[in-house]
Amino acid sequence: MNSKKKVVVAMSGGVDSSVAALLLHNEGYDVIGITMKLWDFEQVGGNLNHESGCCSLDSFNDARMICTSIGIPHYILNFSSEFHENVVNDFIDEYLAGRTPNPCVRCNTKIKWQTLLEKSEELGADYIATGHYAQVKFNKQTNRYDLSRGIDHNKDQSYALWGLTQKSLSKTIFPIGGYTKPEIRKLAKKFNLRTANKSESQEICFIPDNNYHRLLKSVKPEINELVSGEMVNSEGKVIGRHEGYPFYTIGQRKGLGGGFEEPKYVVDIKAKENQIVVGNMDELYHNEFIVENINLISIEEMSSPIKAEIKIRYNDTGHAGTIIPYENDQLKISFEKPQKSITPGQSAVFFSNNNVIGGGIIKNRI
Repeated sequence: MNSKKKVVVAMSGGVDSSVAALLLHNEGYDVIGITMKLWDFEQVGGNLNHESGCCSLDSFNDARMICTSIGIPHYILNFSSEFHENVVNDFIDEYLAGRTPNPCVRCNTKIKWQTLLEKSEELGADYIATGHYAQVKFNKQTNRYDLSRGIDHNKDQSYALWGLTQKSLSKTIFPIGGYTKPEIRKLAKKFNLRTANKSESQEICFIPDNNYHRLLKSVKPEINELVSGEMVNSEGKVIGRHEGYPFYTIGQRKGLGGGFEEPKYVVDIKAKENQIVVGNMDELYHNEFIVENINLISIEEMSSPIKAEIKIRYNDTGHAGTIIPYENDQLKISFEKPQKSITPGQSAVFFSNNNVIGGGIIKNRI
């Protein structure tokens, strides 16, 4: 029993966080449900009815009613200013720099495991918990906290948690990391939780209409000045016009116009030149790239090359390669086989078996 341990559970109003709170309560923890208000419709737009998706009245109400049914207190905390500064602004700035960001990684690091953790400590909580499919364990051999994949590899979210520090991990519980999604649904139904059959949101939370072009144009009106530029091939020859480089991503095929003898893809984005570089499929494949903003988890430092499984996007299956120390606290990644669409701004996460060695942000391809 953990009757003396207090834990704050981040309650999104979904089934995963609902079951996470229930499991901890049943284990004897002193549980407090917290729902974070992260963004305002007036700031980011895109949700015409204001009622569905993350940070909606529906999600707040579902979280509150779940807490009531479990018998735990529930509070709503407004972190919208911190979220807009650290996540939304970064999202926009990255696209303006010709990169493709992952806002969920940024939110986890800067909001859930910084702002929420600080607020939880003010409430006297020993831990925070979320409904992520991941696991955290203390490794006595290394004297460090390991972040591991959830046992349901189809739902595993450890990729998006690579930015967590040792302090954050020491204060974290992932109650559902040892369950599969069907098992979580089954538990929710067994305990008559109203979120048992609730569908999952697939879009970025602050872009409920799934139209990031609209967001960029509405929040940064000056972006409309970029709605015309050169589309060039790898030799620099102008072969067309693009509709604004922030609206393209590496590997994109649609929206490039017609008239090509064979399919063309975005192979590079040159923000300073306001150019989109297009090429053939084989130009999307690279062996090596540089990673910056490194956070190591299972090891304290990296002084020599390490073999690892490396993921370069959330839904990536992972590929064999070597992590090599590089200049200015960066890392060079060398894949055993060339990989497609290595995209600056995305996260590269390194695994050894099921443990996260660490991760960082892709800077550029070599």
